[in-house]
Amino acid sequence: MNRSAFQKKVDRLLREQERLLARPNAQSPGGNGVFARYRHPVLTAAHAPISWRYDLNEKTNPFLMERMGINAVFNAGAIFHEGKFLVVARVEGADRKSFFAIAESPNGVDRFRFWEAPILLPQTTAPDTNVYDMRLVKHADGWIYGLFCTERKDPKAPAWDTSSAVAQCGIVRTRDLKRWERLADLKSRSPQQRNVVLHPEWIDGKYAFYTRPQDDFIQTGKGGGIGWGLAAKIEKAVLDREIVVDSREYHTIQEVKNGLGPAPIRTPRGWLHLAHGVRNTAAGLRYVLYLFLAELERPWIVTHKPAGYFLAPEGEERVGDVSNVVFSNGWIARPGGKVYIYYASSDTRLHVATSTVPRLLDYVLHTPADPLLSHRSVEQRMELIAANRTLLQARKTSARTAARPDGRFATPRSMR
Repeated sequence: MNRSAFQKKVDRLLREQERLLARPNAQSPGGNGVFARYRHPVLTAAHAPISWRYDLNEKTNPFLMERMGINAVFNAGAIFHEGKFLVVARVEGADRKSFFAIAESPNGVDRFRFWEAPILLPQTTAPDTNVYDMRLVKHADGWIYGLFCTERKDPKAPAWDTSSAVAQCGIVRTRDLKRWERLADLKSRSPQQRNVVLHPEWIDGKYAFYTRPQDDFIQTGKGGGIGWGLAAKIEKAVLDREIVVDSREYHTIQEVKNGLGPAPIRTPRGWLHLAHGVRNTAAGLRYVLYLFLAELERPWIVTHKPAGYFLAPEGEERVGDVSNVVFSNGWIARPGGKVYIYYASSDTRLHVATSTVPRLLDYVLHTPADPLLSHRSVEQRMELIAANRTLLQARKTSARTAARPDGRFATPRSMR
């Protein structure tokens, strides 16, 4: 049977996407010893199924146009479920509306494929204008929760103001990641909430939330950093009080804003946290990722926090819809200790980096904290230089005095 030109074009689209989906992903060379990047993004707009974008009916789409374009795939929650690495990605259409869709991988670093259809979220009495950045957590109560930002137009804004919005924390739960139950939005005393994360365990029989209180849709205002609050129940969660767990600080990577990424990982030394920090530059806001550690029994008490960023955008990661940005709201820790960190670059694509719990703990426990003053930072660096000078001198002396079998001394070939 002869295939029409239209059918051949469809075949070509499917073949090209299949090559992309099957492409292996190797670790990038080099690195800083803390984590390993991978050569390719794990999800991009091109990974979105052809059937989500094109009308494949020749009668209604004779030119095989992309009827509903996908602009970007990024900021994904993550979970290991029934033997698969799953991410709930933020997919942004060409119409600027974001939605959630699940992609799965057999190994966590490549061959991610979207499920057949996106998630159609149940609505509250106030429909979401936009939704994004879901954090997934399997709670001690047996449910898998998804906390996300729900955005609606600010009802107090004048008619001419078509950009002012209100951000709040939407909550859904599921047992199989297929059937989702919508709960009431989180309520707190803050006018706006973003980057809300559910702690995976009970705290004094209550649900614990990490928050990011802010006064405005964009500006944090009096919001002091990453918050912490308790709610008696999850179905209609209310935070009567929030305390600051990790504050914003002048002239640091989190001077303008900071917010928690995914739910923390329980380790023998404490709760390991991944967060983002934002500072202002002449080119605009710069987003980076950082780590900190908190007590196991009192998760609101930070015990260790290395200075500076853990991961920042590099190379092509710096280019995209919102440049010079990395953001993470999903990671997966496996029983053997390996950690898969899913991070987005420049609000455009999703990447993976890998490390291990022992390696990340070593980084957090033994990297100096930010002294908050330039001269103290130099003193820290000089201490490192001095310690290394002693070690390198001892190594050099030992190598030069290595004895030959005949008792004479020789300079090793590596030192010549």
